[in-house]
Amino acid sequence: MKVMHKIALAGMAAFSLAAAPLASAQTTLTMSSWVGPGHHLTHTVLQGWANDVEKATAGRVKFQMLPKAPAAPPGTFDAVRDGLVDVSFVTASYTPARHLMPLMAELPGAGTTAEINSVAFSRIHWKYFDKVGEYKGVKLLGVFTHGPGQMFTKKPVNSIADVQGLKIRTGGGIAEAVAKALGASAFVKPAPESYELLNAGVADGVFFPFESIASFKLESVIGQATIFPGGMYSSAFGFFMNEDKWAKLPKQDQDAITKLSGEALARHAGKSWDVADKIGIDALKKNNVKIVEMSPAMVKEVQARSAPIIDDWVKKANAKGVDGAKVLNEFHEELKKVAAGK
Repeated sequence: MKVMHKIALAGMAAFSLAAAPLASAQTTLTMSSWVGPGHHLTHTVLQGWANDVEKATAGRVKFQMLPKAPAAPPGTFDAVRDGLVDVSFVTASYTPARHLMPLMAELPGAGTTAEINSVAFSRIHWKYFDKVGEYKGVKLLGVFTHGPGQMFTKKPVNSIADVQGLKIRTGGGIAEAVAKALGASAFVKPAPESYELLNAGVADGVFFPFESIASFKLESVIGQATIFPGGMYSSAFGFFMNEDKWAKLPKQDQDAITKLSGEALARHAGKSWDVADKIGIDALKKNNVKIVEMSPAMVKEVQARSAPIIDDWVKKANAKGVDGAKVLNEFHEELKKVAAGK
């Protein structure tokens, strides 16, 4: 019996040694951001989510933020799909041909905050857009938006006439289309270049959420913020992981990540962006930049001029098998629900 007992103990010890590495197995995933380490999107949205995942998985899943993105912003989707980086994000305005459906959340006149927009957009995406397959090739974790995008200019803008010919930097997509519809000379440049563009006189203004004013230190090179209800545009983001890396994660860790993704990620991103927008507003006030609400007449003019952009999205959504008008109406109903705390 003693011999058998020793054999049993030895067997258990051997099993324990063999199982120990599996129990403490750790996966380190690379993550990248093309807006720089000091930007809210990098250090709060992405890194904040990564920290939550690390806690939820008891340290089994960690993330390493790369010092430099392995691809230009429009190439980020391919970089994640092809394994150059494990986790990153793209904004639909940089890839409008590939990501048409998310442009719905970029249309003018949405919700009043990033949280409202993000949660409503997330609900619509998973209900209608996910099946269209525009993120096929990666593991989509969530979608969200930044706060309402507004027009920031060096000179006062009090009417549509004041916008004519202004050189406005945008990120492309809906923002560029709206700026052109208003009569501006819109062009596309990466967001981090905005300070130099304004400072050198290459740009007369920019389309941005309030957060970007502080993130890119623009408060000293602009004179006015012109506010359109619900934003003149927004930017819709898709946040995703390399499919192979996702498939190799234990189900326990996949489940933990899933709980922090979807609408939870949208709310996390939206809430934090609203805080960042407040910092941008404070920076403007500190530098005596005028924050002007659009006159009712100008609001109507913007709505009239941007209506064809909305119609165009509806038409293209229909061509992809989605009832664009119905879904857009439902999005606005969701905006109201989220605003009411539902």
